[in-house]
Amino acid sequence: MTSHKSSTIPPHPLRPLTSDELVKARDIAIKEHGVDGAALWFRSASVDEPKKADLAKYLIAEHEGRSPESPLPRQVQLLYDVIKDGKFQLTETVVDVGAGLVKSTKTFPPHCQTSVAPQEFALFHDICVNSDLFKDALKEFTIPDHLTITIDPWPYGGLDPDEDMPRTLQGIVYARDATKNNEDSNHYAYPVPIIPVMDVATRKMVRIDRLATGGVGDSLYAEARTDKPKKLFEHNKPSEYVPELLDRPLRTDLKPINVTQPEGASFKVHADNLVEWQKWRFRLGFTPREGAVLHDLCYENRPVMYRLSFSEMTVPYGDPRPTFQRKQAFDFGDGGIGRAANNLKLGCDCLGTIHYFDALLTDTDGKPSVAQNVVCLHEQDNGIGWKHTNFRTQRAVVTRLRELVVQFVATLANYEYVFAFKLDTAGGITVETRATGIVSVVAIDEGKVSSYGNIVSPGALAQNHQHIFAVRIDPSIDSYADGDTAVVLEESHPVPMNPETNPFGNAYEIRRKVVERAGFEDAEPKFNRVVKLENSHKKNPISGKNVGYKFTPNATQLMLADDNSTQVARAPFAKHHLWFTGYRDGELWAAGEFTNQSKKEEGGVRDMVARGDWFVEAASGEASEKGQKSSPVVWNVFGLTHNPRVEDWPVMPVEIHQFHIRPADFFTSNPALDIPGNKNESSVLVSCCDKKTSSSSVPEAGSSQQQNPVTHLQGTGPDIDPKEITQDTKEKKRLSSTLGSLLNWKKD
Repeated sequence: MTSHKSSTIPPHPLRPLTSDELVKARDIAIKEHGVDGAALWFRSASVDEPKKADLAKYLIAEHEGRSPESPLPRQVQLLYDVIKDGKFQLTETVVDVGAGLVKSTKTFPPHCQTSVAPQEFALFHDICVNSDLFKDALKEFTIPDHLTITIDPWPYGGLDPDEDMPRTLQGIVYARDATKNNEDSNHYAYPVPIIPVMDVATRKMVRIDRLATGGVGDSLYAEARTDKPKKLFEHNKPSEYVPELLDRPLRTDLKPINVTQPEGASFKVHADNLVEWQKWRFRLGFTPREGAVLHDLCYENRPVMYRLSFSEMTVPYGDPRPTFQRKQAFDFGDGGIGRAANNLKLGCDCLGTIHYFDALLTDTDGKPSVAQNVVCLHEQDNGIGWKHTNFRTQRAVVTRLRELVVQFVATLANYEYVFAFKLDTAGGITVETRATGIVSVVAIDEGKVSSYGNIVSPGALAQNHQHIFAVRIDPSIDSYADGDTAVVLEESHPVPMNPETNPFGNAYEIRRKVVERAGFEDAEPKFNRVVKLENSHKKNPISGKNVGYKFTPNATQLMLADDNSTQVARAPFAKHHLWFTGYRDGELWAAGEFTNQSKKEEGGVRDMVARGDWFVEAASGEASEKGQKSSPVVWNVFGLTHNPRVEDWPVMPVEIHQFHIRPADFFTSNPALDIPGNKNESSVLVSCCDKKTSSSSVPEAGSSQQQNPVTHLQGTGPDIDPKEITQDTKEKKRLSSTLGSLLNWKKD
């Protein structure tokens, strides 16, 4: 890596947002609207990333060790409501904080509802519990005296086709056991079958939706309310998960595992969030919506990814009873994964030698608010990296697979999501999601069962649902130049037996198809469909193939909702595993920018495909008026169909999904060949059967059969000069070696 002097290189355009920059941008925005007498209610602030064409020039200069021709402007993007005369106008302003100028401002129509701010969720609770509507709704039930009411605020969800609602929130109501004197007592065990709905603008409750609580064969709709209160929770039981409230003792036979690096970490973190580790380097970004983002990911100064990020996740529920058709969360667009990121704890969320990153967010006044420890960076061992044993010489060479983990965790109501990017010493990238937390439950009558979910605790029905993720992959394979990176679909197909090309029937062929235009595809395990990201112009000197990376999309189940449903209209990205779109600055969202209360996707991958961008000149003839030649962006979609188990209660074990982006002819050999095969001296032997074992008592070699090269399908040696080989001596040596091995086996 070329070193740079700080005096010759200006501050990097992808460096994190600072408090001074945020305050300056805020003041400029307020001044812009001050003449109108309007108030500003700030929702988010983030670095306005430079245009790709400009940033690519900067990155090229950076990696060549020279100063950029001109510094890029430092810009901050603000999203806020302009409040005047009781009306709210959602507005986005981009401020050049260096020049002290507003670069652009745009407003959005009323149906564009941005994500719900934490302050709105808090407001919902206070207004709801004090409203006459809610108080009256609770009179329908008899709730035991030892239980108190608590509410999880939720986004309203997708509007029905004939529904036109202002900005709205809904709540899922539960009860908590107050006798425990512990605020961590699990309220999800006591669901109350009502959903209150609030108009955010007027700060008033508009209605209380009543929920059906029947089972198989019962109506989809709630029973009519009667004058006699319905008794709740007669059979519900506590479902605690915090240690001090458990109904069982904690294990005492689990011995500690300590992750230590006595010489310190192998990575280096710079003040501007540049991270360097084992020939990898990247810049870590963080946004209120996406959480952690990897920018300019390079290996040995060769670019691999321009930008890699989690884009969206939708969670549609499969319970057809009203109002559950609206129960479809978009956790990135509705709430903001970055905004909901946990403050990670040393020794709990991340083990070993850890570096934490903070993030700068904004409060509703536009003032800086520091979110601490939202991303952790650490190394971990992932088992054997590569190994081979030469039994001719009795020598084994083995190395470990080391990974650098970039991890963040978000809590959204009942669920936790753990997101990670993992770089390894063999040039690979692993993208990982983990789902945990508490499954969403609703009330069910005693003695009933349901086809819409599983009863995980008496009176608590965990509804069937899906989690469908979209990862945005913006590749830059060994080049930042526009048009250098191509996408190829590669498949392996059987070849029919035939006398000319496959006389024995064992052949198969590799078929390649260049993705020439924006479109979509699905995973195809039958043919091992692989997505290859290649440099169109650079060849591997060994194989002669284009240098590149590849990944195999996993054939996970896609969205099950009907194609005519609002759920699908809001998230068409969830109907295909792969989307290929033309690059446009600012297009980052698989389901579009505004998912909250949407009726359909606007500006997501479906719309990106529809405009007809193309990636190679040969495909330009079919272009639409909106299309243009662009660099390809790949969106990988995968999901989890979660039909809950009792074992998911009261807190579910992590459900893990990974996909792996691996080098494919990018290098001239295994890039991990130079990893030292050092023996770990802290590893110790453990005895069994009440016998004491020490390292000195363990033989270095196994049995003669175990060590025999023939056992491992290797030759016995010694090596022979080919000039000395005759057919007779060769046959003798082969027979002698084989017979000798057999005799040795018999002796053993």
